[in-house]
Amino acid sequence: MKKKEIKILLVDDEPDILEIVGYNLKNEGFQIFTATNGIQAIKKAEKIKPHLIILDIMMPKMDGIETCTRIREIEKLEDVIIAFFTARSEDYSQIAGFEAGADDYITKPVRPKILVSKVKALLRRHLVTNKKTKNIIHIANLVIDKDAYFVMNGDEKIILPRKEFELLYFLASNVNKVIIREDIMSTVWGSDVVVGNRTIDVHIRKLRKKIGDNYFKTVKGVGYKFVTE
Repeated sequence: MKKKEIKILLVDDEPDILEIVGYNLKNEGFQIFTATNGIQAIKKAEKIKPHLIILDIMMPKMDGIETCTRIREIEKLEDVIIAFFTARSEDYSQIAGFEAGADDYITKPVRPKILVSKVKALLRRHLVTNKKTKNIIHIANLVIDKDAYFVMNGDEKIILPRKEFELLYFLASNVNKVIIREDIMSTVWGSDVVVGNRTIDVHIRKLRKKIGDNYFKTVKGVGYKFVTE
């Protein structure tokens, strides 16, 4: 996909941030759209179907956490990349962001070159992940369809946020094998992405609730294992 075809939605209540970030990304050839609050962001996202949303957390009317949660509930936006853009660096805000379905975290202020590099890395992984691979995994009552990006648990169809799906697919592709945390982070998030230490744990916890606790075994101090018994 060419840069000029890629749509990025910037959501922030600070006009200066929208102007600076938008200017640098537009210079790279991306299509840039903006919104100043969560409600406006949801409406615009449904209309333009962006490839990437860079979303501030602290905003009026609807904060970034709730905005992200609502976007993840919209089926036609299930593949959109969401990166939080915020000056807050506390662990709890990052955890809340990943719980809501965010793919990554960008802390401001950030130098333009680093921001552009981060955006390119996110988009690159997105495009690679969404290539047709015709891979379907059948395990017990689960059917994990990588092409259609959904999971069937018995008769229940489950639509997962992209990072949760990628994590599930990676673990299920190595059933009954212990996968170390470093390999999980590198495969699912990429080696050029820096995220919080609890990122994997947050996503595993969400998968346990949605897929079933019995499939996931924690290997203390090492990583995780997807089990069939």
